[in-house]
Amino acid sequence: MSQPLLAFNEVDVFYGPIQALKQVSLTVNEGETVALIGANGAGKSTLLMSVFGQPRIAGGEIFYRGEAISRKSTHFIASNGIAQAPEGRRIFPDMTVEENLLMGTIAIGNRYQAEDKARMYQLFPRLEERRGMTLSGGEQQMLAIARALMSRPRLLLLDEPSLGLAPLVVKQIFQILRELTAQGMTLFLVEQNARHALNLSDRAYVMVNGQIRLSGSGQTLLNDPEVRKAYLGISG
Repeated sequence: MSQPLLAFNEVDVFYGPIQALKQVSLTVNEGETVALIGANGAGKSTLLMSVFGQPRIAGGEIFYRGEAISRKSTHFIASNGIAQAPEGRRIFPDMTVEENLLMGTIAIGNRYQAEDKARMYQLFPRLEERRGMTLSGGEQQMLAIARALMSRPRLLLLDEPSLGLAPLVVKQIFQILRELTAQGMTLFLVEQNARHALNLSDRAYVMVNGQIRLSGSGQTLLNDPEVRKAYLGISG
């Protein structure tokens, strides 16, 4: 089997004296959707952010396309095919949607602007001709994903895309993610909504207190009694 597109090898992260991640190892292969689920505070977002060196890992290594990247600059990582739609969306509300989209091309030298703006409006038709401050929460999440896609990434990292959204909007967001996977996009998804995440993913990991507790296919974990009880509210 070819090497993983992204791999965490026994990664440790500390916040001061507190160890947030403990010997975390997982992989994301080209063309896969991989989900990382767990309770709030389990360390999921910390692992995702460590790809860009924020925070820096204290032990282990992160590999992208077989190359160690834990000591590379954020710009190097972003310009080599990894993009992120961060938790909280972090759009620029005083900018137009188009201006927000163009921010996603900075790391790649502002390439692809014209053709990819049209592609984003086709994928997210609700965004065209809007300003950031007028967007609903769901539309802001769409914009955060679209901005990340403007760099034509090889790997898209998604941090809690359903956070704070109404159930109908969550369904719409995950339908868009399903379209991206059908187009061959590789996704690494951190998500508290276990049902949506596991239904979308090829493989998934469960994180508890900074450690990987379970792993398997999305469907396997959906049917795992421990996962069903802890994350889906289903006993038996």
